[in-house]
Amino acid sequence: MKQTLRKETVILFDLDGTLIDSTEAILQCFDDSFRHFGMPTPPAEEIKALIGHPLDFMYAHLGVPQERVWDFVDVYKQHYRERSKPMTKFLPYAKEAIEEAASFARLGVVTTKTGIYSKILLEHMGVMEFFEVLIGREDVTHPKPHPEPIHKALHLMGVEASEDVWMIGDTCLDMVSAKDAGIEGVGVLSGYGKRVELERCSKFLQNDALGAVQLIKSFKKKLKLSRNNLKL
Repeated sequence: MKQTLRKETVILFDLDGTLIDSTEAILQCFDDSFRHFGMPTPPAEEIKALIGHPLDFMYAHLGVPQERVWDFVDVYKQHYRERSKPMTKFLPYAKEAIEEAASFARLGVVTTKTGIYSKILLEHMGVMEFFEVLIGREDVTHPKPHPEPIHKALHLMGVEASEDVWMIGDTCLDMVSAKDAGIEGVGVLSGYGKRVELERCSKFLQNDALGAVQLIKSFKKKLKLSRNNLKL
């Protein structure tokens, strides 16, 4: 009987800007919610600059009074449930990145998006089976950049933070969360984070998720060689 090699590497992925492009759905749902409450929709660039943060944070920073933020969030979610599937696509090389990562690592998703809709979306896109866990906004008290979402993902996977646990994301929220959780982060330029910001907050930077996975794979080989040399 062929034995399956135990995968020691763990890779956690962000979603928006890292694996998927749901910009159209996000902008449409913000427009839906502002129209619903009779308020002018902020410029698209202002909304996109906040993607990666939780919805309540985004609405508060787009001028919605704090006492009405969750009303806007509720309307957004109602529309997102309908719009997300037809308006979301993989970023270039993202599906290949997932498949490549799954060949040598255990995978999870850590996102500030609503977890239940994220799971439905990834099932629709045919890749949810690759992920052991998905941590969404409703699963934690403190979202990224707090380390809680990463800690929760690792706890559910039964692993501890180490040099062989990685977070791939497109904003400094992901990189700060990774650092504070005691794992390595790889920033990608495929999403909403600006290069100058990512260069400041990330030790590693790649063009896309596939490049990030290949970087991690190369480090895994170096780590294995280093361990073998120590045994000599």
